[in-house]
Amino acid sequence: MKVITLFENVTGAKLKDCISGKSTVFVVQEGEIGKAIGKKGANIVKIERMLKKKIKLIEFKEDICKFVSGLIYPAIAKEIKEEEGFLNIYSDDTKTKSIIIGRDRNRLEFVNNLVKRYFNIKEVKVV
Repeated sequence: MKVITLFENVTGAKLKDCISGKSTVFVVQEGEIGKAIGKKGANIVKIERMLKKKIKLIEFKEDICKFVSGLIYPAIAKEIKEEEGFLNIYSDDTKTKSIIIGRDRNRLEFVNNLVKRYFNIKEVKVV
């Protein structure tokens, strides 16, 4: 709760969620990402210094496909579809797939856990 309050006081942006681990992930309400970043990334730098760890900002979107697109950025998927409780991320080349999946499937597991937290999805798959 202290970290959430700190973030909101420093940035003026409304948070939806905060996940802390090796780095801290802030899920910002839709339309608040610019406020959270600040001019030339000043807010990010300030919060990283205060917390003494790296942070990542993610903007929440009501549309699951747009939300996942933001989660996997800088990788760009060809298409993202929700089908029968599964979310499929389609990509043509193996380089993009490997970026989305990450080393030891860490990035895909992170995306999977975050998507399940907000949406009724069984699993996220890279196809």
